[in-house]
Amino acid sequence: MKPLAELQRPNTLDDVVGQSHLIGWLRKVIQGGKALSILLWGPPGCGKTTLARIYAQSFDATFIPFSAVYQGVTDLKKIIAEHDALPLFKKPLILFVDEIHRFNKAQQDAFLPLVESGKITLIGATTENPSFSLNNALLSRLRTLILNSLTEEELLILINRYKPLPITEESKKTLASWSAGDARHLFNMLESLSLAPSTPLLAPEQLSDWVQKRGPLYDKGDEGHYNLISALHKSVRGSDPDASLYWLCRMFNGGEDRQFLARRIIRMASEDIGLADPNALNIALHAWQAYDHLGMPEGDLALAEAVIYLALAPKSNSLYTAFGEAMESAKTTGHLPPPKIILNAPTRYMLEQGYGKGYIYDHDTPNTFSGQNYFPDELKRQKYYSPNDLGFERELKKRIEYFHLLREKSNVNSK
Repeated sequence: MKPLAELQRPNTLDDVVGQSHLIGWLRKVIQGGKALSILLWGPPGCGKTTLARIYAQSFDATFIPFSAVYQGVTDLKKIIAEHDALPLFKKPLILFVDEIHRFNKAQQDAFLPLVESGKITLIGATTENPSFSLNNALLSRLRTLILNSLTEEELLILINRYKPLPITEESKKTLASWSAGDARHLFNMLESLSLAPSTPLLAPEQLSDWVQKRGPLYDKGDEGHYNLISALHKSVRGSDPDASLYWLCRMFNGGEDRQFLARRIIRMASEDIGLADPNALNIALHAWQAYDHLGMPEGDLALAEAVIYLALAPKSNSLYTAFGEAMESAKTTGHLPPPKIILNAPTRYMLEQGYGKGYIYDHDTPNTFSGQNYFPDELKRQKYYSPNDLGFERELKKRIEYFHLLREKSNVNSK
């Protein structure tokens, strides 16, 4: 018996709920009478397969569904060979490849000559970002259509289209919320509820006896992993503790590796706060240690503490910028030796070569500062680190200015 999601699948664009931003374009292509190769990218249960079938069946063509989960390049070659063996005036071939990202990038090359020559019109569907999961050559030959998760209002339309259910109006809203934008999961819940007794009507708090809320849309190996850590990092950088905590909890609920989170929190402390608040790095490190000692769920609270502290700390990327500039400078001038004046001379030969000659021991000078040059002789003095006026960097800025004045005074006296 077919599942409810399949039985309720729309047959025309007029019956499709959601994706209104794409319907008009699809209509124009269909009215034009020539099928174009497209890629449908969106989360589970948003209508990719539905739109693919309606689109493909709107043309006078042979439509063949193809699953990258169960079939491979050998099956593709067989389909093409069988189609080529048909009479001369055969219909064009439209191939719908579901989960196209399951093919590795080498296997995807098998579609290139077929699409390029016009042997097939390719319709692909994927839940993964095609920039990562599809090779560029294939991607350039497809028109990418981005689908969105269904809104709760759109899911309510689907609920009300279905036969009356023994649930209250408030329960319908709860079901829409529990579906998390996934129409397929919604229909699975509706199918379960159709078995419930007709009276009394189920209230929201009774729904969990019959259906299960959809789990978070999160795959640690998928784009969602990178999107959420980006959202967390930028919320911390933007000094929003509430948004930071929200995204952290989203990752917790998705089963994210806490060690990965701890490492990224330490990175945030160095990259976005740095010396504006040196204690931020200590907090991040201690949170990691606390998690290592406690594990879940107790250790999660330590990571949350660190995230909130970092979000509210003064921000500075001066350290991050200085490190990048110094690293680039070190790469381009890595052939230059240190000045001999600051090199040790453990052998007579090195003494004769002038190693350490003229070196001034800073502790023997006023203010313990000699003002000597520590850069290579061929490289003029560089300035990488420029602290801002926030947090502890205000104090560091004063120190830099102090040593700068002493250095200038030292240079004047040495002339």
